[in-house]
Amino acid sequence: MANTNDIGIDLGTTKVMIYKDGEGVVLNEPSVVAYDANSGKPFAFGDEAFLMVGKTHKNIVAEYPLKDGVISNYTLTKEMVKYFIGKAYNSKVMKPKVCICIPSAVTGIEENAVVDAAVSAGARQVFLIEEPIAAAIGAGIDVVKANGNMIVDIGGGTTDVAVISLGGVVCSKSIKIAGNTFDREIAKALKNKYNFVVGQRTVANLKHEVANCMPSEDENVVFKAKGMNLLKGLPGTLEISTNDIYPVIEPIIAEILATVKQVLEVTPPELSGDLFENGIVLTGAGAKIKNLDKYLESHLTTKVYLANEPEKCVAKGTGMAFELEGVLETGFRDVTPGFSR
Repeated sequence: MANTNDIGIDLGTTKVMIYKDGEGVVLNEPSVVAYDANSGKPFAFGDEAFLMVGKTHKNIVAEYPLKDGVISNYTLTKEMVKYFIGKAYNSKVMKPKVCICIPSAVTGIEENAVVDAAVSAGARQVFLIEEPIAAAIGAGIDVVKANGNMIVDIGGGTTDVAVISLGGVVCSKSIKIAGNTFDREIAKALKNKYNFVVGQRTVANLKHEVANCMPSEDENVVFKAKGMNLLKGLPGTLEISTNDIYPVIEPIIAEILATVKQVLEVTPPELSGDLFENGIVLTGAGAKIKNLDKYLESHLTTKVYLANEPEKCVAKGTGMAFELEGVLETGFRDVTPGFSR
């Protein structure tokens, strides 16, 4: 059973969220670490480090230690996890149980680094959970029933598509195409087509403001981006519209659609009937691109729904998973016993 000493951590490629039972999401910060380039010692994390991205000199590096759903620097990841746990949970009376949702493609060494960080931060017990299971729980789906549900979780680095029934994953597929892919392709298109370079935050704002998976003349929004005009070598602005962005994002959403179809093709017939009745649920910050649900629905035979607060579903589900301890068949495991540190 969950209690106020249990915390869940969504260790995302672009964001780290921490959920505490009874309080909800208590921490939501970028998964960025700033460190001294000479000593390698980290000195800033999260919001503070994010302000330094793209603005550092040669002696300071600000980077994301997770890239495309994979831990690229497990030393920094370990320090980041330790810092965030200490920030969100500072009780000296009772050590917490910690459940961490990790990227699907992590290696055993990377997994151990994350667990070690949680233990170093004071966790008395550490669990790991698969992202689709956490997303489904956080979206309010009863995952333990003999009833099929499909989750499409579009995070920063990966998109995970899974059919869940009886507390476990029946079939699934993960691809390294997600929110960061949209950002990279938009930035690349601006540079190649308009000789205009924008920063990371500007790309994210542009995506949220104008990207639309089913554009129309009535929804052709225009965004004024600030950046660098490469032809002039000077700062400037560029007006970008929904119709300008659609050709850039269309191949990406087509890849996500193809992945959903691949999972549907291997779904057992009885569960396929459940999916037709229950629909498909979208979670993750990447699922918030306008009309993505309608785009997928127009190419499938079932309804597609965007979860409430989709960006928080994984974090909420990770913390709420303790209530299902001993019930979940797959995707939730205690990694504390026998862990060498």
